[in-house]
Amino acid sequence: MGKRKKSSRKPAAATAARRREPLDTAFTCLFCHHDKSVTVRVDRKEGIAQLVCRVCDQRYQSKVNHLTEPVDIYSEWLDAADAAQKEDHGTHRPAASSSRPAPAPPSVGSDDD
Repeated sequence: MGKRKKSSRKPAAATAARRREPLDTAFTCLFCHHDKSVTVRVDRKEGIAQLVCRVCDQRYQSKVNHLTEPVDIYSEWLDAADAAQKEDHGTHRPAASSSRPAPAPPSVGSDDD
């Protein structure tokens, strides 16, 4: 008895489902809001990625590993900008107000001895 012959054709639906869509490499700038003006260059050999806006020249640099994609660097930039904005708003807290009136400053020319 012999073996069953394998089909030489693969089903077309299985290969189409596995095909990946490429991720974006150009993004919208947070500061100038131009579409596709931010580009990310990933240098895996040096372990550094650079993000640059062509319009407003905004820059961001981050460390990378072998799994890092340009969209990951853009997400890190979003998070870093959000954290910086929250930090700025946190340091300029207004002074606490009380219901009591503030004491009057002493006058320069008065003698209250």
